[in-house]
Amino acid sequence: MSARIWTGMALAGLSLALGAAGGYWFAQQHMTSMPTGNAEATPVSQGERKVLYWYDPMYPQQKFDKPGKSPFMDMALIPQYADAAADNAAISIDPSLTQNLGLRLATVTRGPLANSLEVAGLVSFNEREVAVVQARAAGFVERVYARAPGDVLQADAPLVDLLIPDWAAAQEEFLALKHSNDAGLLAAARQRLRLLGMSTTLISQVERSGKTRPVLTLGSPISGVVQELDVRTGMTVAAGATLARVNGLGRVWLSLAVPEAEAGAITRGQAVEARLPAFPGEVLAGTVDAILPETNPDSRTLRVRVELPNPDGRLRPGMTAQAHLSRSTSQSVLWLPSEAIIRTGRRALVMVAEEGGRYRPVEVHLGQESAGKTMVTQGLTEGQQVVASGQFLLDSEASLKGLEAPVAPEPMTKATVPLHEAEGQVVAIDNAGVTLAHGPFKTLGMPGMTMTFPLADPALVVGLKAGDKVRVSVSQTDAGLVVERLEKLGGQP
Repeated sequence: MSARIWTGMALAGLSLALGAAGGYWFAQQHMTSMPTGNAEATPVSQGERKVLYWYDPMYPQQKFDKPGKSPFMDMALIPQYADAAADNAAISIDPSLTQNLGLRLATVTRGPLANSLEVAGLVSFNEREVAVVQARAAGFVERVYARAPGDVLQADAPLVDLLIPDWAAAQEEFLALKHSNDAGLLAAARQRLRLLGMSTTLISQVERSGKTRPVLTLGSPISGVVQELDVRTGMTVAAGATLARVNGLGRVWLSLAVPEAEAGAITRGQAVEARLPAFPGEVLAGTVDAILPETNPDSRTLRVRVELPNPDGRLRPGMTAQAHLSRSTSQSVLWLPSEAIIRTGRRALVMVAEEGGRYRPVEVHLGQESAGKTMVTQGLTEGQQVVASGQFLLDSEASLKGLEAPVAPEPMTKATVPLHEAEGQVVAIDNAGVTLAHGPFKTLGMPGMTMTFPLADPALVVGLKAGDKVRVSVSQTDAGLVVERLEKLGGQP
């Protein structure tokens, strides 16, 4: 083999060796990290710099208290120096690569606290606008007008002609006494007609015409839909029998299914905007009429009733709608784009952008969500820049480097957590807590209902029994409402 070939092979081997050494040096320089896990190592001097621990760049979550060979890879452990900790608490990216990685930033802003909720609803009859048509006296059905359930009627539209024999005899007697010039007897006869169920208008017609009117025409008292028509020609009906039922359409109900977690934001009288597929582009305004006390056990939703005006009768029961409920307060809070949040299951994180292309994971405590934004109660300040797109790429890089966001302090201590009070009655006491039939928690916007509460201290129910009236104070936690105080009302044994 020639000397030229040997020389070429030697140069190639030298290049490979230099490349491997360069790659290893590059890994040492760029794959450093500062984990903030639960393992802490005593600083060790190495020359003039203090070493916190040694680690394998491929498994940075594992820390070692002395140098050596990695048990995972065929390479030496790398030291983590104390003076490099601050620099390694964040991920550094060349600003020129930001656009290539698809990173998009958003600003933490401050604004009023607003509750906004989109829920589905179903139009139904207004059960408060119902008219019942009954027979005022026993008689026979002479005629049933061409009506059927589902027909829309105007007020006073005729339904049934009823022949009442007792009225004929009483009216004949009244007309005979009219010519006797005995005012007392005439007044008594007129009173008898009223007691038999005749209206003042009908008595006046008989008196003016001098003819008996034993046939009564019953009409619809209001405009609306015929719900029931339980009468046929030739039937005998008793006094007080229900002949028809009419439901008005002047105002209808929109029944909304509100998630249990959002029930505290709903109040009676709250403005609602409804949009129906039947009328695209049209917004109907209404108000919350009632918050029903029962929760659907299957869907865990609360039924909220909204009253909508329906002057032209276009809204028909059975139509579907999408309702928007909103409420603003004077309280100013921090808002963060919801898309910027990384939810790990245990915590919520965001990637905060710093100067020089550095990105740091920060744990945040969150509040309610509205219109694509989420309220921040702890962890950020107004004006900070957070990553709204591409944050999961940075989070993956942080995990590979062993970076963890420090645990954020609790926003409130136990002593400063606000308590919400109501009065109620003890229904049952068991291992799960105390079951109370309580009145409304006005500060929560929560209506009265019967539910079981966990206890902050089991000693709270000592001396209490089912049936006792109490004043209860609860705190709102991540696990729900917890009883903090339970006081028996005075005057009880």
